Amino acid sequence: MSQKISSIPSMGVPSSIAKLLALLEITKPKVVLMLVFTAWVGMVLVPAESFHWPVMIYALIGIGLASASGAALNHLMDERIDAQMARTGKRPLPSGRLSPHEVLFTAILWGVSGIGLLAWQVNLLTAVLTGFALIGYALIYTVWLKHSTPMNIVWGGAAGAAPPLLGWVAMTGQLSWEAFILFLIIFIWTPPHFWPLAVHRVEDYRRVGVPMLPVIRGVQHTKFQIVLYSWVLLAVTLLPASIGMMGSFYFVAALLLGGIFVVMAWRFYRAADDRLAMPLFGYSITYLMLLFAAMLIDRLLLPLLR
Repeated sequence: MSQKISSIPSMGVPSSIAKLLALLEITKPKVVLMLVFTAWVGMVLVPAESFHWPVMIYALIGIGLASASGAALNHLMDERIDAQMARTGKRPLPSGRLSPHEVLFTAILWGVSGIGLLAWQVNLLTAVLTGFALIGYALIYTVWLKHSTPMNIVWGGAAGAAPPLLGWVAMTGQLSWEAFILFLIIFIWTPPHFWPLAVHRVEDYRRVGVPMLPVIRGVQHTKFQIVLYSWVLLAVTLLPASIGMMGSFYFVAALLLGGIFVVMAWRFYRAADDRLAMPLFGYSITYLMLLFAAMLIDRLLLPLLR
């Protein structure tokens, strides 16, 4: 009986499904979905004459594939430290569910396919910028910045901030101040989003030798930086309304959502421990999704109700 049970994986179906699930996991699907969502918002916000449905579909697929490639390469480059951290020890590479060769091949396939599709069906500028973002995240951040400076997440955040800019460029074929402001919002959001998690996992990072800000400068200094960045983020998110890109609904939403962020950051700073770290981390994700949803409502829904 035990021999029959142990032979089931060799039939192929269960092991094939497990392999597909592991490949899905290395894409960091929740992160990729958020990146694709912000890229889509960037596309929707362009002037009506620049918007084209077929281009939008090709661009979303291309940006999604490139994002998945970057996530897979991040898994590959971080295999050693992932194996030593409680949060990441069960990922596909440390757990042996995928081999480094499988991850590398898949990442290259996704990256080449995504950037190639953008160059073929969207425009060359979007393809080039997406390639820079992929290299910036998978190589410059993961291989170099992450291990060399406590401000790694600040500069590494540029790659993660690219999707709404890429979405805008995919539709218009050019850069503009509106695209840069969308980029700036996520660029400023990234540090106060990630640092609470770094505080929560500070001993993990210390043990594997990754110089995250709370490891090098201390938890209290990191908390103070989160407060500062939350105020800067609030100011930056009001820029779309100040230049006429967004209307009053977005302005109020940005003010309320940002105000909550500032209050939560201040409470985290004043707390004697890190119990508020993960609630702040969780809210930061909700915050970004709601902020970009407010852009959609302001641009698409409210004009229909007037």
